[in-house]
Amino acid sequence: MSSMNKKITVSTSINDLIPLSVPEIKGNEWKYIKECLDTNWVSSVGSYVDQFENAVADYVGRGYGVACVNGTSALHVALLLSGIKSQEEVLLPALTFVAPANAICYTGAKPVFIDVDLDNWQIDTGKILGFLKKECKYQKGKLINKNTGRVIKAIMPVHILGHPADMDAIMSIARKYKLKVIEDAAEGLGSAYKNRPLGISGDIACFSFNGNKILTTGGGGMVVVDKKSWSDRARYLITQARNNVLENIHNEIGYNYRLTNIQAAMGFAQMEQLDKFVEKKRDIARRYNEQLKDVPGIGLPKEASWAKSNYWLYTIFVDRAKYRIDSRALLEKLKRSNIQTRPLWHPLHSLKPFKKCFSYKIKVANKLYKNCLSLPSSVGLTKSDQKKVIDIIKRSRSL
Repeated sequence: MSSMNKKITVSTSINDLIPLSVPEIKGNEWKYIKECLDTNWVSSVGSYVDQFENAVADYVGRGYGVACVNGTSALHVALLLSGIKSQEEVLLPALTFVAPANAICYTGAKPVFIDVDLDNWQIDTGKILGFLKKECKYQKGKLINKNTGRVIKAIMPVHILGHPADMDAIMSIARKYKLKVIEDAAEGLGSAYKNRPLGISGDIACFSFNGNKILTTGGGGMVVVDKKSWSDRARYLITQARNNVLENIHNEIGYNYRLTNIQAAMGFAQMEQLDKFVEKKRDIARRYNEQLKDVPGIGLPKEASWAKSNYWLYTIFVDRAKYRIDSRALLEKLKRSNIQTRPLWHPLHSLKPFKKCFSYKIKVANKLYKNCLSLPSSVGLTKSDQKKVIDIIKRSRSL
């Protein structure tokens, strides 16, 4: 039988999957992308790039947005704008996705890993201060890590799972020690800290629009700043550092980090729905909270009194002693019912590329990695699918 006549069997199991976090595409995405195709503005220049940058910057309350190909490239550019140099050090949480640590290394700098707090799972400001007081010294006007001999230059808080880090405390520490603050708000668009949008508190901030984020362009990111000089420099760097377009003169090493007009069109359509997306995420969190609050051994995420989380991924703490099975066993039970979940990230300080980097009093991050599980949190998660997840979690304890 020729390949033309072979019967193709397509698995339908994916239709029954309850995914962890997938895009919600029900607005003007098709309309705006079609406009890009109809007008032939499909590459890295076009009106939607400008509109998307302005929409995000305005939402956050920043003067300028610079769209990038992904969140990691945005972090890299932000570090360069902040003047981070080779062999300098940047503080960041030990519990987060690997992207910020990688971006630090792109500049030749080194990450210093700080533990997270047990209440909200964000970078522990007490341990930041403890590290700076006990492990650092001033030498010739520079703040030096006594353990490595390297200069400390910045703090990079990551708003983990969409919950804000304590930015006032971080900014107070940073100003005292003359450190730059680069907010990694990849997971936090739509969240707020003391009624201020995430991304407005630090010297510079970055967002991600990966396919699993609350707002997506398929893949994309953005740097938001208040200084026009930083905005101009960011655009220069992401466009291969081109000084003369006609003659192709490049006076520095640059990067091809530009977002396409097609992706920006999708992002602009998604921005029109962002507030609605946040409320849907918070509704999902409220239902999980209400239905799981009395299950022994299931710890629920806490929202600080000063925080508004977008609940990017609703994540529970599974206490094996009380729940009777551990987080990975629960993951497997849910998987057998075609429900996608995942653990938190492997603590960065214990990963092979970073084992020689300095870390400070890390205990909580290890505990959370071992015991936490992120549950389905898509904006479009139906009540019936969420009920199925909840019912299996309730039943699994007694099986």
